[in-house]
Amino acid sequence: MSDLPQRWDPMTSVPPDLDDLAYHGDKWEDRHWMNVPGPFYTGQTDNCWTGRLHAPRNVLYGGEYHNEFVYRQPKSPAEVEGMLAAANDDPFGGYACDGDSRWTPAAVRAWWSGRSKVEEHLAELLAEYTKEGAGLQDADAAEGVRDFLTYLATDLEDDLQAYVFRLENDRYPAADDPLPNL
Repeated sequence: MSDLPQRWDPMTSVPPDLDDLAYHGDKWEDRHWMNVPGPFYTGQTDNCWTGRLHAPRNVLYGGEYHNEFVYRQPKSPAEVEGMLAAANDDPFGGYACDGDSRWTPAAVRAWWSGRSKVEEHLAELLAEYTKEGAGLQDADAAEGVRDFLTYLATDLEDDLQAYVFRLENDRYPAADDPLPNL
């Protein structure tokens, strides 16, 4: 069990001297539509499949060019480190961590209401990654897709409600705070 509180802000583990230009700015307009709302997201990334090497519980590949996207926001300092390592390995500099200043409660709710499109895309990815002749990299990606599907069906709604609370109140909810509807 973790020593972290139930609701933890991953930005507390981002080094204060992080290069603002590398992790903020012009990536929001190019963000991958599959990014789960939160501080971390990707714009245009490479397609070398390196993100899961560093952040296997946070990064997946998908879309026309298999660009990387964030499917689960970091839940520990170690996962933040993994996200930053994935960002450092991306030659396109496509990772960002300024989502808190970009997402709005309405945008989070809109993303959640469109989750059936996310589920459909994940089903297509899973079929691709598990087809006959798929390699080890595909097997790893398929594992990530299954993890994302499970997350969609279980904890993601609660995490997004807590994130909307964070956006509305500038803090994550305490155990006795009621969560907003999505």
